[in-house]
Amino acid sequence: MVQSRSSPAVRINLTPMQIPEAVPGAGLAFTKPESMDATAQSLVLHPGEPSEMIVQVQNLEQRPITVTLKVEGNFPAEWCQIGTEGNEIPPRGQMDAVLYFTVPASFFEDQQAIIAGQKDKLNLDYRSLVAIAINSGTDTEQIQHSEYFNLYVRPYSAYMEFLPVLYREVDFIGRFMKIFEQAYQPAINSFNAMWANLDPLTAPKALLPFLAHWVAWQIDSVWDLQQQRRLIRRAVELYRWRGTRKGLRLYLHLYTGLPLDEDISNEADKHISITEPFGPSFVLGSAQLGSAVLAGGDAYNFRVCLRPNRPNMNLNEQLIRRIIDQEKPAFCTYELVIENFSNS
Repeated sequence: MVQSRSSPAVRINLTPMQIPEAVPGAGLAFTKPESMDATAQSLVLHPGEPSEMIVQVQNLEQRPITVTLKVEGNFPAEWCQIGTEGNEIPPRGQMDAVLYFTVPASFFEDQQAIIAGQKDKLNLDYRSLVAIAINSGTDTEQIQHSEYFNLYVRPYSAYMEFLPVLYREVDFIGRFMKIFEQAYQPAINSFNAMWANLDPLTAPKALLPFLAHWVAWQIDSVWDLQQQRRLIRRAVELYRWRGTRKGLRLYLHLYTGLPLDEDISNEADKHISITEPFGPSFVLGSAQLGSAVLAGGDAYNFRVCLRPNRPNMNLNEQLIRRIIDQEKPAFCTYELVIENFSNS
């Protein structure tokens, strides 16, 4: 096996897919060319987020070769996975491989950065290289190495996006800003989600009594949680339409879940039907015996008919009557009919 020779068989190019800004030496990239080269061969790793390094292997010989890639470095081996498509390179051809780096999301919480035996020292910077075995297992086997590249484990900080580019390139500032982000961001996230806490449909259960008090709604254990959420959210609308057909239908809709059927013009065909039993009055010359109703029917009386839209729909008749008694005008009487489910 040949470890090296004067004329290399391959050329290795490394291209990081995430070029770090706030890493040691990055701030000197514009003043020192060697710092720019070091930054270009570096890769930033955020715990819990994948980072990639593209490896381009070019065959410099006039014959096909087979290659095997291996990544070496002082970082845990489980951080890196290698992705390739085949391992044979034609004469003067090229093969691309991808190094997938993933640092555990709990890297800092589990104190994995603390060096064993040195409890007061953190290790956040690592060095690595790509070792390529050419024609492995044959008499002409060679092993060639790429240049070293650096791996920097850094916590992601969204606050860096608010700074000028000049300050983003300083590693200390990036780590310093992370302290403020961890201190203030939970309060900012809570403020951004405040709308959800004020909406009865999405608020935590513990906040529902508070929201109900806002709209003077009485919490009743008879209603399940989802029904209570809908009632609190539309309480003001129920107040506005109390004593009307629209208000009663809305209240029954919130309890039963039956559709409002606003697109159906005929009241008698709706799932929640509220009708007044008036017929044609007895008028000489227009009424017919057998169909005319003296005085047009019962005064201040209406009929509520509920038509379930699915089988085994459990409707509490006592609760429905309580809703009607609460929503109707006090001087009105009513009839309640709950029909059996029908597929027609």
